[in-house]
Amino acid sequence: MPSPAERLISTDVELALDRLRRGGIVAVPTETVYGLAADAEQSAAVARVYAAKGRPTDHPLIVHVSGADAINGWVADFPEGAAQLAAACWPGPLTLLLARGPRVTDQITGGRDTVGLRVPSHPLTLDLLERHGGGLAAPSANRYGKVSPTTAQHVLNDLSAHLDPEHDLILDGGPCEIGVESTIVDVTVDPPQVLRAGSISPAEVEGILSGPISGAAGPSRAAGMLASHYAPDCRVEPVDDPVEAEAVAAIRRTQGLRVGLLDRTDDLVVAAQLLYSDLRAADQAGLDTLVVVLPPADGIGHALRDRLLKASAG
Repeated sequence: MPSPAERLISTDVELALDRLRRGGIVAVPTETVYGLAADAEQSAAVARVYAAKGRPTDHPLIVHVSGADAINGWVADFPEGAAQLAAACWPGPLTLLLARGPRVTDQITGGRDTVGLRVPSHPLTLDLLERHGGGLAAPSANRYGKVSPTTAQHVLNDLSAHLDPEHDLILDGGPCEIGVESTIVDVTVDPPQVLRAGSISPAEVEGILSGPISGAAGPSRAAGMLASHYAPDCRVEPVDDPVEAEAVAAIRRTQGLRVGLLDRTDDLVVAAQLLYSDLRAADQAGLDTLVVVLPPADGIGHALRDRLLKASAG
């Protein structure tokens, strides 16, 4: 007989839909990482997402919808640049920061006048969104500031003590295909700003828009903009090349530390898929320090460098 925690995991989309409609919270698979979702128009359910994560309530949540034809009420304006990016990247790993519409509450945005909107491409969650017909507010399904989950087991390990098997659910869609969070582009400013790196690179965003973009500037207004995030319990020490990594690891071992070395720069797609599993494995192995070789700042390497540098700040 499964334990109460194990009863949280299911592949039943209809059951997930029922839990959401009844005010439960459901961990959902996406192509990036698992999200912890609530019906965005049920304030008590959204409050439980913040509580389960231990997330400050002034940190905005991303609203997930089933497609560009489902944005009515969620945004006040959908400018040409947003439409171009949505046509090219939705469903997919892109979040657009837009002027919020009347269906969006201060609870979701932390009082800001913008909202992050995304259409994930995972078939189970797309099916769930289409059946639901509304918006799902969903940050990553882990405790606040910690390593993001890319499997249902990761969610169970992190949040089982904060979920109720009678009312909540973890929808198991297998390992996430990409492994790092979505690219976030603020299209309310000119030029548009890439607020968080993801698998859609700044160069790709610029190509779609046929115009200039800029990096993040101004106040924090979207997920992942803080200096410290995605952090395991062990210390992450990023270095620039394998030779330096070996030298740093050797020095740390002479200091009596338990040290691991991670270099996946030969295949950045695999590096992204396994990044959070690698960070979790370092903790499971009881390491004090994980020395990591930084990938080049190209393609998804932008996102990997961002996550590793923020993990090291933690």
